[in-house]
Amino acid sequence: MLRVEHLRIGQLPPLSFAVTGGECLAIEGPSGSGKTRILRAIADLDPNEGHLFIDGHERGEVAATDWRKLARYVAAEPGWWADTPRATLPTTAAAQARAARLISALGLDQEVLDRPVSLLSTGERQRIALVRALIDEPKVLLLDEPTGPLDVASSALVEELIRFQLLAGRCVLIASHDAALVGRLAHARLQLGPLKRSTSGGKGAQP
Repeated sequence: MLRVEHLRIGQLPPLSFAVTGGECLAIEGPSGSGKTRILRAIADLDPNEGHLFIDGHERGEVAATDWRKLARYVAAEPGWWADTPRATLPTTAAAQARAARLISALGLDQEVLDRPVSLLSTGERQRIALVRALIDEPKVLLLDEPTGPLDVASSALVEELIRFQLLAGRCVLIASHDAALVGRLAHARLQLGPLKRSTSGGKGAQP
């Protein structure tokens, strides 16, 4: 379970909610309302205040690098620190085998991992970033516009993979302008704007 208590980010009102394993919380609101900032704050990538817990472990008691393995953020425009995707992945045999399975599930050729990042399409980079995030099986998956640059077929594969992560008991938080995707995946919604929250079935987030 992910539990957020009095999370403060910039000028946003304090936020408190919980997402249990196997549930998806959609964070909705107009551009600039703070969706990305919330995801990045949960991953401890930007300054913020408050108490966050994952399966009872408080963020302040966990090393930052270990916390980010528990709560993995996938940006709308993922960053790269090597020439090829494979060079950004763990090198263990188990990790490479998992990467191969995930790449196949997302409709990509295995060779894509060894192509220069600069030659990959936006959609290929987005899907590989999702693979990279799932390699070490995080407890919480923070997805920022995960299907934004994808065509219909690729979007369907990403959605199927997200569903599988929910079935595996992971908490998924998603920020997306794709209302249809949110409607299919979300158990609860956190509405930014004036801040509101409404549920769409399931247990989901709690105020």
